[in-house]
Amino acid sequence: MLDDNLTIFGIKKDINEGKQGEVLFYEHPENQSKKFYIESYGCAMNFSDSEIVASILGDIGYAPTKDMESADVILVNTCSIREKAEENIRQRLTVFNIQKRKRPDLLIGVLGCMAERLKAKLLEQEKLVDIVVGPDAYRDLPNLLAKAEDGDKSINVLLSREETYADISPLRLDSNGILAYISIMRGCDNMCSFCVVPMTRGRERSRDTYSILAEAQDLFDRGFREVTLLGQNVDSYKWSSPDQSEHVNFAELLERVGLINPDLRVRFSTSHPKDITDDVLFVIKKYENICNYIHLPIQSGNSRILKLMNRTYDREWYMDRVKAIRRIIPDCAISSDIISGFCSETEEDHQDTLSIIEWANFSMSYMYSYSERPGTPAAKKLKDDVPEEEKKRRLIEIVAKQRYIGMLHNLADVGKSFKVLIEGDSKKSKLEFRGRNSQNKMINFPKSDGFKPGNYAIVQVTSSTGGTLKGHIIKD
Repeated sequence: MLDDNLTIFGIKKDINEGKQGEVLFYEHPENQSKKFYIESYGCAMNFSDSEIVASILGDIGYAPTKDMESADVILVNTCSIREKAEENIRQRLTVFNIQKRKRPDLLIGVLGCMAERLKAKLLEQEKLVDIVVGPDAYRDLPNLLAKAEDGDKSINVLLSREETYADISPLRLDSNGILAYISIMRGCDNMCSFCVVPMTRGRERSRDTYSILAEAQDLFDRGFREVTLLGQNVDSYKWSSPDQSEHVNFAELLERVGLINPDLRVRFSTSHPKDITDDVLFVIKKYENICNYIHLPIQSGNSRILKLMNRTYDREWYMDRVKAIRRIIPDCAISSDIISGFCSETEEDHQDTLSIIEWANFSMSYMYSYSERPGTPAAKKLKDDVPEEEKKRRLIEIVAKQRYIGMLHNLADVGKSFKVLIEGDSKKSKLEFRGRNSQNKMINFPKSDGFKPGNYAIVQVTSSTGGTLKGHIIKD
């Protein structure tokens, strides 16, 4: 578990998507003399990367702080998936530079996908930052900071075919010490036409299986009770030992992590419809502690649009995979990603997307209108010809459909009982706990003697309000 000597470190989450920011507090020894402040945006991989960055900085004498005004270094770990994300990060950089005008010695750095995509532009043209570091160059941070302290702007955005940070023990950025991310692979080989990830995170490479298992075991030994295995496409995980005597695919890795301890819950993200196998589904079915929840992005419900997106599957293939999930794991919840208004999308294509939401019975979805990203195949070869107002109208309809389906999904759980991992206090009341069931649904319920965060409880659902279930603990 975490020790008693601590300073505080803050991360702001997901405000680039219009969601409420969340500040987390983290522990760290007090023997460092300099301080860093970091904000992370976008996907879970970015938050996992920030834990790696925190560990690297800790090794060179930097302590984390939640107070921007006391920081010697301000870092922002960025997302480039949509134009809105980059706009909001630029706004944050403007705020950081107000601090820099007050304290000229303050260093400002951009990390992650936006750093990789814009490279020197942030340093030389916009003059907003002192250092720019791509996702594969975090080991170079000590050197880059030293140069910046001497007054030299510094940049390293080199992509790697080998870097997995497997030997770095992340500084866990979760205040409750219960939930943790484990990165199992980096990069992506899928080349979806709308996506910048292959350009910003490089080619796919899988992490050593034994380093993953060691990290999961260490987390359990320290009191963590849930891990999420992370990758752009976890189903394509494949690792071979140096002597080629051992080969491990994702189904085998998932089983090995599940076997560490039955009290360690296991989740994973993200799956790809073209790669998820029945073997993975049977592993989920076999182990109670591997959660019955799969995030399976569809992006569009229309086969023609899926082909333009280079998703390498069609509507029928996706439906077959959903049928397999329902057949093998009947109580599995499925969530998705959906894009409205992709290039040349017609009203009929849009209706196909609405129908797949209902047919697949998604428990929830991440929904966005198409945002053309410079340098992607779609930007080079396809015309972004759906008017913005039409994109927004279609998105509103998608959101409404998903909310309705999600409401029905939750109402169907009323009266059922679930094993819930208690994560902490409810956001609305200190008299209630909150925790998720295997299907990744959040449940709020009154506190009960003998239970604390990190414990499992059997909770009966009594009602559903919006996206949250309410219930009470059933005692033996």
